[in-house]
Amino acid sequence: MTTDTTITSSDAAEAVSAPLDLLLTDAAFGALSRLNPGGSGLRLATKLAARPRLVAGRGRRLLGEMARIAAGTSQVQPSRRDRRFADPGWAGNPLLRRVMQAYLAAAETAGGLAADADLDWADTQRVGWVLENLVDAMAPSNNPVLNPAALKAAIDTGGGSVLAGLRHFITDMAAPPRVPKMVEPDAFEVGVDLAVTPGSVVLRTPVLELIQYRPSIPTVRQVPLLIVPPTINKFYVIDLAPGRSLAEYLVGQGLQVFSISWRNPDARHAKWGFDTYGQAILDAMEAVARITGTERTAIMGCCSGGILSSMVAAHLAHTGRQDQIAAFSLMVTVLDQARAGLPRALASERNARLAAATSRARGYLDGRSLAEVFAWLRPNDLVWNYWVNDYLLGRTPPPFDILFWNADTTRMTAALHRDFLQTGMANGLVRPGEVTMLGSPVDLAAVDRDTYLVAGITDHLCPWQSCYRSTQLLSGSKRFVLSTSGHVAAMVNPPGNEKARYQVAKECPEDPQEWLRHAENGHGTWWPDYASWLAERCGEERAAPEELGGGGLEPLGDAPGRYVYDR
Repeated sequence: MTTDTTITSSDAAEAVSAPLDLLLTDAAFGALSRLNPGGSGLRLATKLAARPRLVAGRGRRLLGEMARIAAGTSQVQPSRRDRRFADPGWAGNPLLRRVMQAYLAAAETAGGLAADADLDWADTQRVGWVLENLVDAMAPSNNPVLNPAALKAAIDTGGGSVLAGLRHFITDMAAPPRVPKMVEPDAFEVGVDLAVTPGSVVLRTPVLELIQYRPSIPTVRQVPLLIVPPTINKFYVIDLAPGRSLAEYLVGQGLQVFSISWRNPDARHAKWGFDTYGQAILDAMEAVARITGTERTAIMGCCSGGILSSMVAAHLAHTGRQDQIAAFSLMVTVLDQARAGLPRALASERNARLAAATSRARGYLDGRSLAEVFAWLRPNDLVWNYWVNDYLLGRTPPPFDILFWNADTTRMTAALHRDFLQTGMANGLVRPGEVTMLGSPVDLAAVDRDTYLVAGITDHLCPWQSCYRSTQLLSGSKRFVLSTSGHVAAMVNPPGNEKARYQVAKECPEDPQEWLRHAENGHGTWWPDYASWLAERCGEERAAPEELGGGGLEPLGDAPGRYVYDR
């Protein structure tokens, strides 16, 4: 296998994202509807028209470079990290080298023109996304006639790779999300390869199953941990393959770990909104308290599950029950949506209303639509990378647990879709009382708990600076950890990766850049740091329970339960 065709699953995982509420707008229409830049395109043209010298200068430099390319004297080279052109054929074949250089020169000019326009932040994000998708789509590496690896594969297999690629293409385009597969649907089996940490379902409601993991060492901390996963995709992002499971790791550190597994809703559940899911979290907390015999619970919310958990914490604070939370954790969660990355820039109130109406008519938002949106936000990593592998080379993608989880989508109820859209568009969580949870005005400043926050430095959906702003919204002591990872990989960060790093500082000033200047580097994963932080807040050690369940709640079946298999 030549180097330009090798799919690096870890890089793809960096681009994969858990659900983000503002992406729910595009999911109703399809991501490619954004290829029309609309008003942003007009403003780009107007700005460039007002700067003819800059445009002319870019044009002259491009023509000069094209002349050097034709003469064979150009020094244009792809980045070392650009695997699209790593095959020796791109450099060794004079024609292919010129095609590659012409493409790179034109792409650089297009990006430079967008930068010259000096647009505002939102227009820059929108125009940049359109340009990125168009430029990436036009890469000669995506062309079966030009890609040297594709030509070699066709010759070596006697055309077999072409037929296999055609079969893959027809299969993928027959049903949503209509993007190349990143992993085969049978690459893993939930309950066999993934989500295998021993445990039992100890509560089942119409909304959730509650999983209690079996202790793996003789003693446990008195105060349990409840994990609230995202509301799209299955819960087992926190319980992937053995050795890569956060739940397994925390159980091994002597913590009593419980996790919610959300039901995959359908049109019957269209009216489930914020209050339904907030009450479900409270039901889970009550069950955990009954089983463990303690009134206090540590909570860990992930992405959209973190948004819901924060609102529930504010509700408990408003009703005088905040002491039920022993410690609070947020994983890659954005509460302040101002300038919260590309999704924030792409959102508009009109499209949000139309998106809510679309899901209301069906009763839910299909998770496969979100999968398409996520893919086109990082086209090189999540579309064209697999286009080459699956279609041009006729190969199947390598198995990778995060990508399998990402493809295991779920639906979102129409009411929850609406509530997330309205809250995101109004940025309602930053203003006390703008949003309610179970009748209580949400005031995040009233949440006065010790909080542990995790973000990924390469997260393009939840920028770490946006995650950091939660330190200024919540009260109490905060510990902010910045992982050298993307959105999902920031959470799935098991021990053993020598390249892994994280940053942490003693204080959380208002400016995230000031925090970064004072942050110290930690080697490896942040998981041990988190386990130690939890241990300090989860009480004394006691003998691990011999049986799961308790307090009148008996095991209903083995983990991972039933709801995880709902399609």
